[in-house]
Amino acid sequence: MDGQLLSETFVELTDTMVDDFDIIDFLHVLTTRSVELLNVSAAGLLLADPRGELRVVAASSEAARLLELFQLQSDQGPCLDCFRSGQPVGATNLSADQRWPRFAAAAQQAGFSAVQALPMRLRDQVIGALNLFRAAAGPFDADAVHVGQALADVATISLLHERSIRRTDTLNEQLQTALNSRVIIEQAKGKLAERLGIDVDQAFTLLREQARNRNQRLSDLARAFVDGSQAVAVPAAGRPRASRPGTGQPRPRPAPPRPAP
Repeated sequence: MDGQLLSETFVELTDTMVDDFDIIDFLHVLTTRSVELLNVSAAGLLLADPRGELRVVAASSEAARLLELFQLQSDQGPCLDCFRSGQPVGATNLSADQRWPRFAAAAQQAGFSAVQALPMRLRDQVIGALNLFRAAAGPFDADAVHVGQALADVATISLLHERSIRRTDTLNEQLQTALNSRVIIEQAKGKLAERLGIDVDQAFTLLREQARNRNQRLSDLARAFVDGSQAVAVPAAGRPRASRPGTGQPRPRPAPPRPAP
């Protein structure tokens, strides 16, 4: 095994902090380097989507990619069992293995006689599986399997770390958007209140009602009103009533005075 190539591979599989991180290239590195380092004929990678369904995301060859697709379509194979159990699953001679008859036949037709599936797992979280294929039947080298699992583990940690960063960035973007929207809505409330001679609660009620009637987001209408590209009409029934504090409901109009007896 090439020690320098192994070191370089581990470095590549931990480098997810770059701004232009490319997940497809990252997964391609995992499959191609598995072939180069582990004395196997091909490698394929399945990852779970947000709904927990496995997808083919990378393969070192077209034959391996098609076999992985067949495995998903037929709902049987070592990679599926590996993902579901979170444990390594292998077969040293597919021609004599009865666990996955359809997969075994397809694998042999593709030129593969042995397979080893390794879980992509961090503690109890399993996100996919790495499949190693060999053309010749026989057991996989124990050291190669150990290194393959280490590569899968490092890639798993890197992917989960990158997902965590992306999720944090998304939450931060959503928070910033909410803060920006709040500012523009406050500006629109003040402008509308001054223009119509109403209080800001009434202005907000009017903005909110018209945004709903127009199927617009409140922040979009507020922004358009502030920059002058869209008007806010005064309702035909007159000025809107201010909402009761904390309820969002209009304050009841005072009852007309009763005539003196």
